[in-house]
Order: sequence, then structure tokens, then C-alpha cells
Amino acid sequence: MKLADLNTPRIYDFDADMRKAGTSLAMRRKIITNLKTAISFAQGKGLVAQNVATAVRIKSDDRGNSAGPLRAGTDFPTRAELNLAIEKATGRWRPLIVTAIFTGMRASELRGLPWRDVDLEAGLIHVRQRADAWSKIGPPKSKAGKRDIPLAPIVVNALGQWKEQCPKGPLDLVFPNGSGNVESLTNVWKRFWIPLQIACGMVVESGNKDDQRNPIREPRYGFHTLRHAAASLFIQHLKWSPKRLQTVMGHSSVRMTFDLYGHLFDDIEKDRADMATIEAAIRAA
Repeated sequence: MKLADLNTPRIYDFDADMRKAGTSLAMRRKIITNLKTAISFAQGKGLVAQNVATAVRIKSDDRGNSAGPLRAGTDFPTRAELNLAIEKATGRWRPLIVTAIFTGMRASELRGLPWRDVDLEAGLIHVRQRADAWSKIGPPKSKAGKRDIPLAPIVVNALGQWKEQCPKGPLDLVFPNGSGNVESLTNVWKRFWIPLQIACGMVVESGNKDDQRNPIREPRYGFHTLRHAAASLFIQHLKWSPKRLQTVMGHSSVRMTFDLYGHLFDDIEKDRADMATIEAAIRAA
């Protein structure tokens, strides 16, 4: 985009695109800071009259204070949507989404996962590294990021079949691009996750300013929401404790686990029974 065409709303749109693609808050802020610096340099050279990025503020997606608890169908795919996505995913993308759904791994961890850290015989993935936004391999986000994740049979089977077809490269990655190098998050988003959601009907329709009869179909979920979906499955169907969930998800603290998923640990049936007891006590008065 030419500097003359760049404006503040477009930069906010750029941030929204990064957020949908699952880019972390810290990384989004770093990128926008670098953009501000670049435009400031251009301004000093007389290439632009003003720095349109100066007023841009990247805010946290604080769901706990604004949007409430994370909910299936709104903040992450439902079980039916996950099942449909697995059915419709093909080629090299199927083992990726299967692994994402059943492990809760971050996109950066999936993109940086080497085969040496996949033990199909034991049914474990050892998370020891990740690929950042620039496709550079490095350690996980925190010490808690180094962890072992148990694998469901479907993951073991999918990875076992994929291993023979997987492009070879010097990094020996599980989910590389066609050349065997680190796959970019943009490609995962644009070539896989958006088309798959459209194919599954996981979209939100919005008005088309050019043609009101043909609404725009936007993907409903960011790739990071598969991580939330996995956590909900671990809690509701495996009855994992908060500490166990913290370990497998790689959260830096159990407080983070509670902030995101505390409501899923609630015993709904017990709450309903308790409310019925209160009702009975009032009616008996």
C-alpha cells in the first residue's frame, strides 16, 4: 500500500486481521510499534505529512470484563462444528486441524513442531519449541510452555499416515510448507482456516455495500479458538483438574487457567439441584 493511501482506520483493520489470525496481543503491539517507527522515519524524510499510526492503540481482548465467559458457538467452535471441520479438511491440513483440536497447542507450537518431539508409540507430543511470526524457531513463550501432551487415537493415526507424505526439510517439521520450511501463519489462515470455515458454514454474514443482495461471508472463528475448544473438551469430558489443564495447555499460572475457563469447572447439575432445594424451602414456608 502506498503511504499516501495509508490511514488510521486501515491500520485498525490491519490489527483486526492479525487478531482473527490468532496473533498474540504482545506481537500485535510490537508490530504496530514497528509500523509507527517506520512511518515516523518516512515523515522525517518528507515522504508523508503526518504519522497516521500515532493515535492507534492496541487494546487487550479482555473477555473476562467485557464479553463474559467463553462460550461454544460464539467464542469457539461447537462439538458439531469441530466434527464437521475434521470431516471436510483434506490433504496436509487434516492432520493439522486434528492435532490442534485434540491437543490445544498454540499455532506457533504447531508450526514449529519437529518430528523428533512426536512419540507416536507412546502417544505423546513433547512441546519444546515454537516458530514465531517471522518463522524463526525458538523456545516456547514461557517455561510452562515446555510440556508433554497425551494424544487421542485419531491424532496418532492422522500423524502416522501424514509422516510418510510430509515434505522433508532441514528442520524436519511436522507441519511445514511445501518446501519443508516453516509454514507462515498467514498461509494457515488464508489457505486453510478461512476456506474450511466457509465450506463448513462457520461464517457470519454482513452487508455488502456494493451489492445488498449478496452479503459478505466472514469466517466466524480465529485459529486460536481451537485452543479454547480443546480446553473445554478436556474439562467437560475428561474432568481434568485446573492444575492438570494448566500443565497441558502451557499456561504460566493456574490463575490464567481460571480466568479463561473457570466457568467450565462449574457443576451445572449440582447448581440446578441446589436451586430446586431453595425453591422447595420457600414453597414449604
